[in-house]
Parts: sequence; structure tokens; C-alpha cells
Amino acid sequence: MIIKQHQKTRIFFVLIALMVLAQEVQSAPKAEIWARWLTHNPHSVETISHQQWDLFLKTYIRVDQDNVNRINYARVSLKNKKALKAYIEWMSTLPISTYNRDQQRAFWINLYNALTINVILEHYPVDSILEIKLSSGFFTRGPWEKKIISIEKEKLSLNDIEHRILRPIWQDPRTHYAVNCASLGCPNLSNDAFTAVNMEEQLDNAASAFINHTRGAEVKRGKLIVSSIYEWFKEDFGNSDTKVIKHLRRYAKPTLLQKLGPIDRIEDDQYDWLLNDEKWLGRKTKKLHY
Repeated sequence: MIIKQHQKTRIFFVLIALMVLAQEVQSAPKAEIWARWLTHNPHSVETISHQQWDLFLKTYIRVDQDNVNRINYARVSLKNKKALKAYIEWMSTLPISTYNRDQQRAFWINLYNALTINVILEHYPVDSILEIKLSSGFFTRGPWEKKIISIEKEKLSLNDIEHRILRPIWQDPRTHYAVNCASLGCPNLSNDAFTAVNMEEQLDNAASAFINHTRGAEVKRGKLIVSSIYEWFKEDFGNSDTKVIKHLRRYAKPTLLQKLGPIDRIEDDQYDWLLNDEKWLGRKTKKLHY
């Protein structure tokens, strides 16, 4: 079969595009601090109420027998959609730089999660958050790059909140168990809003729940398979297999801890990008690399 020159050229550029896409989707944003958000008031005693967000979570999250929290997106009422938007709008009016660090941390985590759920609801029905393309560019997937909110007159994206504020300021790997990407492979979206008071307990509980679930860590025939989170953000967990496994052991319950005993390397990683939608309950999903 003769392939004409213009066909060869087209095939060449398609192959190049696929190679670039493969490279981009296998990488993750680095933690690079946005100095603008270092400002805080350690003497502030002002608190932020997240009761409205907490009510939304308790209304629509279903904690299932497989220990995966799912949201009934299809049944979110118009009234509660408006309430969620009102909560986000109210959060955007707060002078967050004037609060103490603990209040700020809860603010950014809850804001990230509320924005993510709001984005899903605005584009529902979708099977995966990856289907939602808010930014221009052939290779972009998902809503993370788009500036979708203004805080103190600064426009921010979801990536800004996670990778330029939360990760670099607090330098706590448990951040990855708190922020949620609305996917089954992600650590559970908590049905309790984060607060300055419950933060440490919430983070530890989230870490334990994820690590002791097969989504987080699984030993098969003596081989350790982990969530792709530990590959994408390995630098946050010590930047080596040894440090990641040490982190896993810290939160592992007896069954997993025993299996981890002789293991000193990670064999593979996996992730499921299917939406954390209640409609997928009972359906066997594929575990896919990013």
C-alpha cells in the first residue's frame, strides 16, 4: 500500500502529539510556593465556619461497604447547588491572609474540594473529571489549570491551591489524602468538613483509610502495588521507594503491615479515574495509569 507524503506527514505529527501527551500526563505539577500566600496572622483568633459545606457533604456522600465514598451527583437539588455556589462565593470574600495558619489550612482544603464538586455538577453527567476541559490547548485534560475563583483579588486555579499553596506551605504529605479529585482512585472525600480543630485527626484518619484500602496499597504475590499518587508526588513522601514504604508502614494496620514486612521496593502503581459517582456502585472498574 502506497502512503502519500501528506499522509506520512499527518501520521508523523499525530505520533509526536501522542508522545508529548504521554509525557505530560505521566508528570504532575511540582510544589512551587506562591509567596503571596505566605502572609498570615499568628495572633488571630477569628474562625471560619464551614457548616454549609459540611451539610452538603453529609447530605450527598454515601459511605459504602467497599469503603469508597461516593456522591449522588444526579440527585443534588437545585437548591443545594445554589447553596454550594453561595458557600464558594462567600469564601471568596474572606480576607484569608488575616487569619492564622490553622484556619487558612482548613479554608484552602475545603475550598479546593467545594470547587471540584461544583465543577463536576456544572458539567454533569460525565464519567470522569478528565472529560472536563476548561483550559485551552490540545493536550490539556481536566479542570485544574483554569482560573476559576478570585481570592483577595488574585485569580486562582485548582492547581494553584494544591501545588502553590497547600503543598509548599504546609509540606505535609497528608495533603494528598485531604484534597479530592472526584475519582474512585482518589482518597475519599470526607463527609466532614475540615476545621482547625479536627485537622490532625481528619488527616490521620484519611491517611489510614486510604493506605489500608487496595486503592492505596496492595501486596500481590509478594509485589507491592501502590496508588499512582505515590509516584506522581513521590517528592512529598521522601522521594524514594524506601521512604514511601516507610510512610505506608506508619499507617498500615496489622494485615497490611505484615505483608509489607519484607518489601523494600514498589513494583507498580495504578489509579482509577472513574467519577466517584454513586451510580457506579457495584460496578467493577478499571485501574488505570494516569
